[in-house]
Amino acid sequence: MIESHELKKRDRYLEQLIGFQDTEPVKVITGIRRCGKSSLLKLMVAHLKESGARPEQIVEMNFESHDSRKMTSDDVYEYVKERTVPGKRMYLFFDELQRIEVWEDAINAFRVDLDCDIYVTGSNAYLLSSEYSTYLSGRCVEIKMLPLSFREFLYFHDFEVRETQSALGGLRRQVFDKNGERYELREVFDAFMRFGGMPGIADVGLNQEKALTLLDGIYSTAVVRDILEREKRRGQRQITDPVLLRKIILFLADNIGSSISISSIGNTLMNEGLLEDGKRKGTPSAHTVQAYVNALVESYFFYEIKRFDIKGKEYLRTLGKYYIVDIGLRNYLLGFRNRDSGHAIENIVYFELLRRGYDVAIGKIDNTEVDFIATSADDKKYIQVTESMQSEDVRKRELAPLQKIRDNYEKIVLSLEPGLDASYDGIKSEGLVDWLLSE
Repeated sequence: MIESHELKKRDRYLEQLIGFQDTEPVKVITGIRRCGKSSLLKLMVAHLKESGARPEQIVEMNFESHDSRKMTSDDVYEYVKERTVPGKRMYLFFDELQRIEVWEDAINAFRVDLDCDIYVTGSNAYLLSSEYSTYLSGRCVEIKMLPLSFREFLYFHDFEVRETQSALGGLRRQVFDKNGERYELREVFDAFMRFGGMPGIADVGLNQEKALTLLDGIYSTAVVRDILEREKRRGQRQITDPVLLRKIILFLADNIGSSISISSIGNTLMNEGLLEDGKRKGTPSAHTVQAYVNALVESYFFYEIKRFDIKGKEYLRTLGKYYIVDIGLRNYLLGFRNRDSGHAIENIVYFELLRRGYDVAIGKIDNTEVDFIATSADDKKYIQVTESMQSEDVRKRELAPLQKIRDNYEKIVLSLEPGLDASYDGIKSEGLVDWLLSE
């Protein structure tokens, strides 16, 4: 087990947790497996101890461990009850709690019977789905955790960005590793695009073979164990075919950032002969495909983004897009390749906007599209993402949809090669890597 002093900080999430410390709601940390939820609990425990909580006030249970495999919700209640210190506030930490049947009974009982502050993690949105929220409606706060951002990737891999003098007299950013080796920023960004942001990769280093082994493990637990096993536990029989599940995952991974309908997935798999393995005839029903896609979204493997009509000011029911939670997982699934790096960088921007607290939609204006409309309580941005703004044709294409928008919110084009102009008719042109490094 990693001791907490070795744990790398994830300040953005830890500050959110600390902000809710000692408040009534149950703190629920959600996100794909191995994105750092357990480490966040350990960081919170360390924070509590530093702030004066006694070790005996803290109860930690990890339901992935063998000891708790067969526990019931009553056993969990008894375990905690036996460890409660009379007259003291208790801090209860439950990791991967969804593995316990009717766990919500225990949580509710703690809330009624004890003076306690409760923290829970789960790798499945099912944890917060209708059945659960009826128990705890309004009494829980969700902290959505994602794999590492580019800034966190640099920190986890012991890279430091420094500004050095450039030959032209200006400053340029370069990256140094802990041995003082120097790299171009773009090289390190390419490593991020290749390996992705799963925190565990920092433990094995930027080594392709080891990274693939790690990603294979994450894929197997997230998909096989979480999705297929959980369906069994829920007594549902909709998602029983691992072959079909993998085909749908590969299809979605291959089509990130493209408009997709559920029927198009079934038809494509059918046309490519991917569903002909002897025993299966006919296209899977749209209902079946939808169930599989929902399960992948519930396990935080893919995220769905809806379209918004900018002029009509309404969400459209047609064709959403899907993005994969980690670009490294996509490379593991499809192999390393450069042919659609445009969609891969879009994927990175989408999750960075989520990290920064924005709600994100695709913008439709007339018959053109804006990659992202990012909205928060006090801010709104329109963002296009492209590999390069060097060629005039590309500039026209990327700027055209933004030029049609008649409001005064910020409009930005993010690209790996922004060219020399910092703006075009009030539309900002910014380097993607600089944007990822900015706060």
